[in-house]
Amino acid sequence: MIPSVLPTYNRAPLTFVKGEGTWLTEADGRRFLDFGAGIAVNALGHAHPALAAALSEQAHTLWHVSNLYHIPQQQALADKLVEHSFADTVFFTNSGTESCELAVKMARKYFYDKGHPEKIEIITFEGAFHGRSSAGMAATGSEKISKGFGPALPGFVQVPLGDLDGVTNAITENTAAIMIEPIQGEGGIRVVPDAELKALRQICDENGLLLIFDEIQCGIGRTGKLFTHEWAGVTPDIMMSAKGIGGGFPLGAVLATEEAASGMTVGTHGSTYGGNPLGCAVGNAVIEQVATPAFLEGVRRKGGLLRQKLEGLVADHPDVFEEVRGAGLLLGLKCKVANTDVVSAGFDNQIITVLAADNVVRLLPPLNVSEDEIAQALIRLEKTAAQVESTLAAV
Repeated sequence: MIPSVLPTYNRAPLTFVKGEGTWLTEADGRRFLDFGAGIAVNALGHAHPALAAALSEQAHTLWHVSNLYHIPQQQALADKLVEHSFADTVFFTNSGTESCELAVKMARKYFYDKGHPEKIEIITFEGAFHGRSSAGMAATGSEKISKGFGPALPGFVQVPLGDLDGVTNAITENTAAIMIEPIQGEGGIRVVPDAELKALRQICDENGLLLIFDEIQCGIGRTGKLFTHEWAGVTPDIMMSAKGIGGGFPLGAVLATEEAASGMTVGTHGSTYGGNPLGCAVGNAVIEQVATPAFLEGVRRKGGLLRQKLEGLVADHPDVFEEVRGAGLLLGLKCKVANTDVVSAGFDNQIITVLAADNVVRLLPPLNVSEDEIAQALIRLEKTAAQVESTLAAV
């Protein structure tokens, strides 16, 4: 008999009932150090006082009115994002998947309005993950997530990550945009070099294409800048955001220049829940915390500390780990053993990590993780590695 919750997830044997900061409490009372943060969602950890206060105050005032009316909290958050980014305008969504849908529509509508309806193709990259909607699956190009769901939505061309010649060769009269994650998260914490992002910007400029950045996982302070592309000194025309922007409340956004968004006029897109007072009240509280120089400097400092300690972990356990990947507090351990074994052993040692492709284990702590908690995480990861080694020796 099928369970009442559709069984599309391979869930870990854990049931968390309470969260506080970087810690999760299991139903049996055990406390886990959370270095998964809900897959990079809980940017400020669990039950952050400022976020809880913002949500509670809004919940006692006004929940939802729809986008048929002006929403002050939405306007305030849009103003903050425009102030702190390349963008001139923002559309709010509920998720990263929804943000991807609009980014694709926006790029295609731009060229349609310019008199080039043939320009519908978007170049994406192997190893990417852009969600599980029809457009997201097609943009991702992975048989693993698209098999069985019928013909792929046309208009997407994948090239190998890092193959700039491949990008150039893939451009045709039908090409509208290039879409890329500055750091592939689900794809295995694969960092796109700054020089490559600059080259993609140049390719777009020379060929009259739009550049779309997917910062759903790597944005909102996770690498020590508010947005990861800032490290490269380039800007996109359109950017997708979600995960950390709501600090745990479902919220996403598409940021764009005035030019790129010019085709999105009244009636061309909509969202019943996107940008509602509850979500934007929390989003405002997140940005007020994260988008400060002191906070971002703290992310950079703690990211450097965590990476240094992880490099030592790799050196001490060469049969388990191969290398450290990533930037800031978006880090990964490339494993020599099955990454599932490492994550599972981590549960035994009460630390939460997250699987990624390419046999990588992701470490995505809240951005306000303390140095003491980083030290505690390394103790637990050392025990985890030793446990995996012991299992290997017994085979």
